[in-house]
Amino acid sequence: MFRYDSTAPTTLSLFMLACALESPNAVAQGLMEEVVVTAQKREESIQDVSLSVARLAGESLDSKFTGGDTVLALAGAVPGLYAESSGGRTAPRFYMRGLGNPDFNPAASQPVSVVMDEVPMEKSTFKSFPVFDVQSIEVIRGPQGTLYGRNTTAGIIKFDSNKPTDDLEGYVRTSVGNLGTFNFEGAMGGSLIDNVLSGRISVLSQNRSNWIDNTFTGKRDAIGGFDERAGRAQLLWTPTDRFSALLLHQRRDLGGNTSSAFRANILSTGSNDLNGHFDRDKVNYDGGDNQRAEADGSGTNLTLTWDRDGYTLTSITSHQEATRFSRSDVDGGVCNFCGDPSGPGNIPFPVDTASDSDLEQLSQELRFTSLLDGPLNYQAGFFYFEDELNFVDLNSAEPAAPTDSIGVRSSTFIENTTWAVFAQADYDLTDALVLTAGIRYTDDEKTARYAAPPSSSHFDLARSLAPVKLGDNDTSLEASLAYQISDASQVYGRIASGFRAPTIQTTLNADPDLTTADSETILSYELGYKAELADKVRLNSAVFYYVVDDLQLTAVGGESNSVRLLNAEEGVGYGIELDVSYFATESLLISGGFGYNKTEYRDDGLATEPCGSGMCTVLDPIDANGNAVIDGNPFLHAPKWNLNFEVSYTHPLANGDELFVYTDWKVKGETNDFLYESTEYITDTQFEGGLRLGYRGLGAGYEIALFSRNITDEANVTGGIDFNNLTAYVNEPRIWGLEASYRFQ
Repeated sequence: MFRYDSTAPTTLSLFMLACALESPNAVAQGLMEEVVVTAQKREESIQDVSLSVARLAGESLDSKFTGGDTVLALAGAVPGLYAESSGGRTAPRFYMRGLGNPDFNPAASQPVSVVMDEVPMEKSTFKSFPVFDVQSIEVIRGPQGTLYGRNTTAGIIKFDSNKPTDDLEGYVRTSVGNLGTFNFEGAMGGSLIDNVLSGRISVLSQNRSNWIDNTFTGKRDAIGGFDERAGRAQLLWTPTDRFSALLLHQRRDLGGNTSSAFRANILSTGSNDLNGHFDRDKVNYDGGDNQRAEADGSGTNLTLTWDRDGYTLTSITSHQEATRFSRSDVDGGVCNFCGDPSGPGNIPFPVDTASDSDLEQLSQELRFTSLLDGPLNYQAGFFYFEDELNFVDLNSAEPAAPTDSIGVRSSTFIENTTWAVFAQADYDLTDALVLTAGIRYTDDEKTARYAAPPSSSHFDLARSLAPVKLGDNDTSLEASLAYQISDASQVYGRIASGFRAPTIQTTLNADPDLTTADSETILSYELGYKAELADKVRLNSAVFYYVVDDLQLTAVGGESNSVRLLNAEEGVGYGIELDVSYFATESLLISGGFGYNKTEYRDDGLATEPCGSGMCTVLDPIDANGNAVIDGNPFLHAPKWNLNFEVSYTHPLANGDELFVYTDWKVKGETNDFLYESTEYITDTQFEGGLRLGYRGLGAGYEIALFSRNITDEANVTGGIDFNNLTAYVNEPRIWGLEASYRFQ
């Protein structure tokens, strides 16, 4: 296990900064290209925008997904960003500056919003769409309540696909690796009617064989494989210089045994180290249908743009739909009190759960953007959103049911409607001083209906409860002041608020107080400094402090083996973010980042059920009801710090081609897995690295590379299940192989 003392993050980050700021005698001029972002829904240099933004593109982006990984590969890729999932490839959960939601239910709202091609993807199933043919990913930290609306109290991850052009261009990329890994992606686009109609088609196929044995059933290679297919088609119509229409349609189909592999008792009481029960290649399941998971869906976006003298009008219409099925042996092994003494340690009762859901989402945005020559420019618009979720909670009909026997336990229908009006303006107070101010009014309503059979053997006698309705409205504000110190540096200050609407769970029951949560609001303060130094160093840094009122929390597990929602009176966080790129030579780029988060729940007497198995060493005070008092605890799944760095080196050859080496590493500090603190479920420092090395035929457009993800094969605990035993799940194993690509234009 990788360990070092607590001074390492500070020392290492300062060392990286010192290296980056060093100015050798031989200064390479003009190595840095401008980085353009659209964090504020218009193109701007990343050095000019008064936000904490990181951008992933090109080699850095491609390398992270070489081994067929999901969006979870973004965890730790930039300062302040973390991701994890107990649902495998179908249900990612993101955390930014410590704020996130561990709820695995498909109706769960997340404070980190995911925006794909300018469309917000609200539910986790939509957020799990595979990454391919993407131009860039922007990570926008801090609340973005003005331009992006509710449920963005933590920040935004913004995906932008490559768009059609008039030039014929495209690529194919394929890789083969261990564990039966095979990936293929490609795209082709160009003009269909000169200067009037262009198109682009992109496809993805990701495959991996099952590689985990189920020792209970004796089936070899039973779990861990997947078969992912996705495609995207786009048409861009430009009948005049002032009008364009972009139609985008995408689909995905995922199947396999990809739910997270829960592993019973791989932790021991009093320790957070993996013990002898852990074997990455084996599990011991009597249920869960070998962790079967399926997801499919499609979506269509229509973006219309009218350019007029002095302004642009944009309309974005989107419809998304998806289905998702998953089944898991949640107890992580074989019940040793059910007539079978085999299995990894104490498992008092079996838990075999499954669920099926249908999702549909509709959104419409109208945006008016000024194009004025004077000191004032602004945006204003209207946003409408609605979605529907049909959720069926499934479970084994009887405790000792066969592994293929499931029945309906309950069903829930939830619909959500929200609308908003917004405006944001920039005003140049002087040539060097810019004021930005924004406002957004949001109205949000949710309705849920729940039906549950009165017993497991009489599903036809379901009872219906009265609908539960929640609603709220909020006005979000933002103001920032940016001062241009020189042509190459600026400082800014930003105050922003955000709003996360009331939440209703899919596990709604006869006591809605346990499965609903009130709205939360955030007020955030941020100071930033951005600079380009000696034509070799790009530095972006920020310090932040925020207060969340009525912080929505999700308590998972405990003695009742349930998922419960609650509000904390207040949550507080502060920290720093540092992104540095050092263009040492034309052949060598060193980049990295460091983030520190200090978070804390503040609510006297706030308590939740501790570890339900009784096997945990709970570190919190216990109240009169036997619950753990969490006041003062750090936020769950919020690493205290994270560090990432990348090195890209190319060696030119006499024939004009080049050899290249690229490596990327990420390290995260101590992280708490639950609302309460326990010895077993606080993970220590963890790290992961990747490597690509190969040959690039620059003139011919091809590339051949050897690659490896998780190159040191680290077994890092990424989450736990506490109600039955000391269950945990870990990261993906080492994937290595050969990749070849060809790009044409």
